[in-house]
Amino acid sequence: MNVLILGAGSVGTTIAQMLMGTGDYDVIIADQDAASLARLPAAVASIRIDASDEEAVRQALTGRDAVINALPFSFVPAVANAAKAANVHYFDLTEDVACTRHVKALAADAATAFVPQCGLAPGFIAIVAHDLAQRFERATDLHMRVGALPVFPTNALKYNLTWCTESLINEYCNPCEVILDGQRREVLPLEGHEVFSLDGTSYEAFNTSGGLGTLCETLDGRIANVDYKTVRYPGHRDIIKLLIHDLGLGRRRALLKEVFEAAVPVTVQDVVLIFVTATGIRDGRLTQESLAKKIYSQDIAGVRRSAIQVTTAAGLCTIVDLVRAGVLPRQGLVRQESVPLATFLENRFGKYYA
Repeated sequence: MNVLILGAGSVGTTIAQMLMGTGDYDVIIADQDAASLARLPAAVASIRIDASDEEAVRQALTGRDAVINALPFSFVPAVANAAKAANVHYFDLTEDVACTRHVKALAADAATAFVPQCGLAPGFIAIVAHDLAQRFERATDLHMRVGALPVFPTNALKYNLTWCTESLINEYCNPCEVILDGQRREVLPLEGHEVFSLDGTSYEAFNTSGGLGTLCETLDGRIANVDYKTVRYPGHRDIIKLLIHDLGLGRRRALLKEVFEAAVPVTVQDVVLIFVTATGIRDGRLTQESLAKKIYSQDIAGVRRSAIQVTTAAGLCTIVDLVRAGVLPRQGLVRQESVPLATFLENRFGKYYA
């Protein structure tokens, strides 16, 4: 399969190395930043391109079977439009609700597969949640908690940058979809605060945007309560609220990004925490079932990759691999929750989660 990856950052590079390692994919990475392209491993082919230019992207897709959009969410409309014009499969990692609606509209009459929101959350988390919900005669509650956390927190935020800063801010600032008492609605980010313990460690969780993907739409009318919250170490949420609300940086997101990237270091010493709980009726009794998992950083093609890079890249690569093999539809919109959990985990990339 011939694939164009847009975005030469850490996630795009990890995706490229995973796919190339199989021998089944011919990969080219494209980016407009020459410095990012210069840092790529010598074995990775690359071209320089401005992904906001739809025509340039369409031309770059000549002879390709698929495009993987590993860029910030703002590039989604242009890249998805180019993918449809070039008649190639489209995959992205976006958590942005408006961008996903654009992709869904394009997919309605597409001759190729359009698969938004691959990765961890959205992505794998929807696959797990949907699988748990199916294990009940009637599921009533479905709660998803996900966090990418430093193993060795040292600052007041108890956090290191492990993800695209624009997307992180987006999650902290935009409305959050839920199903509450049987009704689909939007709730405020950073609210719904809760605390819990897992393996002897204390965590907090709170509403953030985009993690559910299309799950609320899929489960509407079937489950009374569905929500998604981001996991952090206790105290993080209050500082973020101070920055975004009290200091008004939620209205100055470019400045907030500059502050984060100047003051909060990146790390590859992280852990991804996944905690999903489903409640419902089974054999006539109210029953609860949970899945909890921690995934740590590891080496990919001889390079140490953070846990969030590994899980994001592996989630997307699994979906690409299943479309290539014809296990998933090769036409129209493909929702993450339509993927059976067992099929995902048995895949050569899904095994990074197993």
